[in-house]
Amino acid sequence: MHRPIDPALDLFAEIEKLKKKKMLSYLPHYYQNADIQDIADFRGDSLGLAQQAEKTTADIIVFAGVHFMAETAKLLNPNKKVLLPDLRAGCSLADSCPPAAFKAFKEQHPDHVVISYINCTADIKALSDIICTSSNAIKIVESVPLNKKIIFAPDKNLGAYIVKKTGREMVLWDGACMVHEIFSLEKIVKLKQQHPHAKVIAHPECEAHVLKQSDFIGSTTALLNYTIQNAADAFIVVTESGIIHQMQLASPAKSFIPAPPENTCACNDCPHMKLNTLEKLYLCMKYEVPEVIIPRILQKSTSSTETNA
Repeated sequence: MHRPIDPALDLFAEIEKLKKKKMLSYLPHYYQNADIQDIADFRGDSLGLAQQAEKTTADIIVFAGVHFMAETAKLLNPNKKVLLPDLRAGCSLADSCPPAAFKAFKEQHPDHVVISYINCTADIKALSDIICTSSNAIKIVESVPLNKKIIFAPDKNLGAYIVKKTGREMVLWDGACMVHEIFSLEKIVKLKQQHPHAKVIAHPECEAHVLKQSDFIGSTTALLNYTIQNAADAFIVVTESGIIHQMQLASPAKSFIPAPPENTCACNDCPHMKLNTLEKLYLCMKYEVPEVIIPRILQKSTSSTETNA
């Protein structure tokens, strides 16, 4: 147990001191709170963070995101210490694909190549042949020979989007992200009527009926880049609302409207991502816990999996 943090302590200054003193690499996801993003060495989506984790020279990586992301960093850096401010920061999508159930599902389709979206646990990665991201999933699927059957996991919505774009039949695991499935089609249509000049941009983890309303569909980074490059002055953003902070920083003269959920809660915020706080980040850096540990048997299994991040 750690002592309570002095409320007078300047956490921003203390975190900067710890970063310099310990020569650590601090990597938060775009879906984190703004104050956690602002003090980053590098911030990004699953793809960008995986790439950055792979090339970092730091001995300690502090990952502000959800557990599977920190696991990915550990898989890429088995000899480095990887820390996560709150080990309870899970992922509804990753949790929707239990390893034992997926193993049995895979055994029912022995002649299929398994392509898994990077938003999954290390156990699922170990059961996969290829790992993709939302930004390169279409390219990866198209690279598989036509005579090879495919299982795509764990996100059925991303899988369905890929099927539509490529025309390739795939067996889809029935998993989904709670944030991207909660958006209200009715409310989005009303927002489009209220803001007729706004562009609707959505992540492919959203359901098909929501994607049909979109002017642009892409990964988190692709959505950010679209808002920078597109001439529109307003955007309805259909993904986790944390990315809006970076959109506003990059395009301060533009307006960004978070797409509303079906109910009255703030479900376009990922409750798992938001478990990480500035206070937990400070304690994590200071005491170098909690540490993400992956059994060696999983490290060996995933080392043979082709990663196309």
